[in-house]
Amino acid sequence: MSLLVVNNLSLSFGGRTIFENLTFQVSEKDRIGLIGRNGTGKTSLMRIMVDEAAATAGEVRVTKGMRLGYLAQDISDPSDETVLQSVLEAVPGRVELDKRMERLEEALSQAEDQEEQAEIGHKIAKLAETLTDFETQYAKHAAEQILSGLGFLMEDMDRPLAELSGGWRMRAALAGLLFQKPDILLMDEPTNHLDMDSVRWLGQFLERYEGALILVCHDREFLNSQINRVISFEMEGVRQYRGDYESYLSQRAEEEQVLERQAKKQEQRVKDAMKFVEKFRYKATKARQAQSKLKLVEKMEMIKTHAPQKSMSFSFPEVPRSSQNVVTAKGLTKAFGDHVLYKGVRLNAQRGDRIAIIGRNGAGKTTLLKIFAGEMKAGEGQVDLGHGVSLSYYAQHQAEQLEASRSIVEEVFTAVPKATQTFVRSVCGAFLFSGDEVDKQVGVLSGGEKARVALAKLLVNPGNCLLMDEPTNHLDIVAAEMLTDALKDYNGTLIFVSHNQSFVKRLATKIWDIKNQTIEEYPGTLTEYFDHLDRLEEKQEAQGRQEAKPAQAEDAADPAGGTRAEKKARKQAEARIRQLRWEKIGPIQKRVQEAEKKISKLEAREAEISELLADPDVFSDSEKSQPLLEEYQKVKDGLDNLMTAWEADQEAIEELEAQLQAELDA
Repeated sequence: MSLLVVNNLSLSFGGRTIFENLTFQVSEKDRIGLIGRNGTGKTSLMRIMVDEAAATAGEVRVTKGMRLGYLAQDISDPSDETVLQSVLEAVPGRVELDKRMERLEEALSQAEDQEEQAEIGHKIAKLAETLTDFETQYAKHAAEQILSGLGFLMEDMDRPLAELSGGWRMRAALAGLLFQKPDILLMDEPTNHLDMDSVRWLGQFLERYEGALILVCHDREFLNSQINRVISFEMEGVRQYRGDYESYLSQRAEEEQVLERQAKKQEQRVKDAMKFVEKFRYKATKARQAQSKLKLVEKMEMIKTHAPQKSMSFSFPEVPRSSQNVVTAKGLTKAFGDHVLYKGVRLNAQRGDRIAIIGRNGAGKTTLLKIFAGEMKAGEGQVDLGHGVSLSYYAQHQAEQLEASRSIVEEVFTAVPKATQTFVRSVCGAFLFSGDEVDKQVGVLSGGEKARVALAKLLVNPGNCLLMDEPTNHLDIVAAEMLTDALKDYNGTLIFVSHNQSFVKRLATKIWDIKNQTIEEYPGTLTEYFDHLDRLEEKQEAQGRQEAKPAQAEDAADPAGGTRAEKKARKQAEARIRQLRWEKIGPIQKRVQEAEKKISKLEAREAEISELLADPDVFSDSEKSQPLLEEYQKVKDGLDNLMTAWEADQEAIEELEAQLQAELDA
């Protein structure tokens, strides 16, 4: 079933075309990744789809009854609601229902006529039923579970939103969106402001999510695990591909190879034809043939290969070798008031380590980097730098610390005042600032452009120990990959914080996990650390089950006791129940199994038809699409009928089981 159709959509700003003639549809099981460099129109497309922005041309049609939910990169100012209230009231219609109840209760308190009171009372009763149904579908405990998964503690539920930082308010907005259960979920960089645990939880939640998904994300691993379609904003226009992000990269590379081969063959054909023309155009016997070849070349539509996108191209220069022990912390303690982050911690970073600091937001990751960088003092303990260690610190909001009035080239010059103009301009060029662009004022740049300037300043004069706090923020997926590759080749020591799973998994050789007022060190990759945690969890669960066995055995001893006559009577009763179960429930279970087989076949066919209709060429051709749409409706009706019968049979089985169990217990 098509939930939404985008038809010939175009967008332009000030004479610059962002995208044009974009056509696609979103079906029930679609999970679409929007891929492209910053500024190519991904966010704009999402805003047009949810009617927050207008297109230059074209239309977006949403199927009647379908609900869209949108998570933007920025949120509005907080209301006076609590965290939990904001999530519960995020569901469309909830606030209006509560207001209607308030109005009816007010009207009832003022009504004097008995007939009027009875009428209002009847309305209140009906509305109460609606509210009960609403609260069953959107239960409070479900909202609390989502908030908990995103890192909120139980004591946070009643905190006013206004008390929270922007990052935590963004999490609350994300929780409200997930709680709504919209038919189409549109998410613009949802992993921003999340810690590693919350990113893992969100990934697992979305994998179970039954609605359609449209996603923009710079975390390659997260994106890859969530999508089955790609809409790619390329230099030659918007393209569509089936599969995940890795599949898109493979298809794109294969396309390029095919186009290059075809272009070379065409180029050779043109050369051969023109050679023939030059040789025989003035020869009477061959002139006509030469003229034909010339016309053929003139009419030939030249094959264009994919235009290469501009991308950052840089590497860190060799840095001086430091001592083996780079940073050592002894007895490190830090607290803010009564809130203790860590106490008596010992840490050691050695030359060549690439250490990822992880932990929930507020655990003290940024604080630890600031202590190492000398920008914040520890409460107790000491931090020692090894011989020959020079630190470079890239703060989480490094881009905001740039001087707005300077040009790009002037700002980069501040990091290397003795460098030549040519050298600094070449560095700017490596970060996609070329020609007159380097003379732009920093104040007019986008967040992504400012991040590139800040990285350029770090690159030109790096220390042999880099401290980096969320360096991929504001970078698109390609730029984040470029930075990852450069850091893999960096010959110094790296200590960093990042919520980007792909970035951490590709770089980290050691993990520092901040939790329970200490910092646990794991000598391995993030994947190995997660596997280690999973094994620990399984071991604890197994121990819990083992400890529960004696209690279960003790509980089971009571029914087994009693006289021999009582045991015999119970066995006879159990045999009679088994017979009744076979006679009454057996036929229904058989129907359920048959229905499940039919449902499975119809669902498979429904998915096949949806995939066919997702092809714009098929969907726009009524001769092809109409039979498919008719078959789709028949399949849908068949599924609805089967599901209704299946649910009725399941309820019948549950009722009969309850009756038989009651008879056995009597």
